[in-house]
Amino acid sequence: MDFNSLPTEVILTHPRQLLGSVCLDWTPQPGHYLNWKGQTYTVLERRHRYQLKSGRYRLYQISLYVQSVEQPEDKTLINGHWVIGDASCRFNAYSELIRCAVNPSGPCQGCHFYEPS
Repeated sequence: MDFNSLPTEVILTHPRQLLGSVCLDWTPQPGHYLNWKGQTYTVLERRHRYQLKSGRYRLYQISLYVQSVEQPEDKTLINGHWVIGDASCRFNAYSELIRCAVNPSGPCQGCHFYEPS
C-alpha cells in the first residue's frame, strides 16, 4: 500500500473531536496547514498506527491532530521551511507554529518590540 493512500484521521485537539477521515496525496508534517471543509487547520502532531499481520507490523492508519487557525499572511520560506512573521527580527522564533516570544499572535508590522537581528 502506498504511504500517501493510507486512511488519515483528522482530529481537532480542542475541543477533542474527530473531524473525519480522508486519504491524502501528501504527507503533512507538524506545522503544515491543512484545508478541511472550508476551514484551515495547523497540524500539531502526526501519529502512526500499526497492525500485526502475518508476523509483521505494517502501517495501516495515520492520525493528524490539528488546531483551527487562520493562515498568517506574513510568512517566509527560509532554508526549506516556512517561518511565521518578520524573519529579520531578533525575537522571531523561526517556527511554522509560533511567531515570536514577545508578540506570538502578531502582527509584526508596527510591533514596538521589533529589533533587527
